[in-house]
Amino acid sequence: MIPYDKRSGKIWYNGELVDWSDVKVHVLSHGLHYASCVFEGERVYDGSIFKLEEHTERLFHSARRLGFEIPYSEEEINAASNKIIATQKVENGYVRPVAWRGSEMMAISAQQTKIHVAIATWEWGSYFDPKLKIEGIKLNISNWRRPAPNTIPWDTKASGLYMICTLSKHEAEKQGYTDSLMLDHEGNIAEATGANIFFKDKNGELHTPIPDSFLDGITRRTVIGIAKSKNIKVNERKIKPEELKNFIGCFLTGTAAEVTPVSCIANYEYKVCEMIIDLNKSYQVLVKKKKAA
Repeated sequence: MIPYDKRSGKIWYNGELVDWSDVKVHVLSHGLHYASCVFEGERVYDGSIFKLEEHTERLFHSARRLGFEIPYSEEEINAASNKIIATQKVENGYVRPVAWRGSEMMAISAQQTKIHVAIATWEWGSYFDPKLKIEGIKLNISNWRRPAPNTIPWDTKASGLYMICTLSKHEAEKQGYTDSLMLDHEGNIAEATGANIFFKDKNGELHTPIPDSFLDGITRRTVIGIAKSKNIKVNERKIKPEELKNFIGCFLTGTAAEVTPVSCIANYEYKVCEMIIDLNKSYQVLVKKKKAA
């Protein structure tokens, strides 16, 4: 795989299209040292960014929650996102908008820093091995927990919140798993390291944690909508780890993960059932619809 700093083409950077290799961030940028950085992850299907406006709206919300204003309008970021995928000729890939505080100040306080914005895009296939998308991925249970909502800006997609996700995923991979299930600060089931989680019970109903200390994912909401359109009951509630033995199916949802079945969580095994396969098919049909002209 080509390292991301060695790729070619253009990146939208502070309002201009800049050669990929010329986009630089100073080593003393506040965003690097103090995690004053927010981002989004978006999918391109058939040359169109899925739910672009919702992602951009969340990017701006995340920035405001971290105490800074993005120096462009949402409409300008939407236009720039569409411009860069056209420039890079990305048909089925990924888009990464990111905003961060610059290097004008180097301390906890950063009131006078410049806010930088960049948007990069590249062709990208499945987040997980395509074979695992059929057979189901394996999760361990992380020792790290999602922090209490009064300790972090939990409803943002901010870089600092992903540190424990990286630690959890690395530990899972060392143990032979694909990803890790994280609990919340109360010990309830929360999410995977970069995706929301759903369970199917013996009655054909879905259960998913209430997103009160982690992101209510855009894909999560989309899949809930699809399930309800199929008259599948969706229970949003607190779920205890002891309940893992009661479910027969499990899957993850996320922009990168899309709809990915789970075959086991630690010692608990799950079937890649017809409902999960059908939800994935319906999701793929939805995301690949061309926008009306």
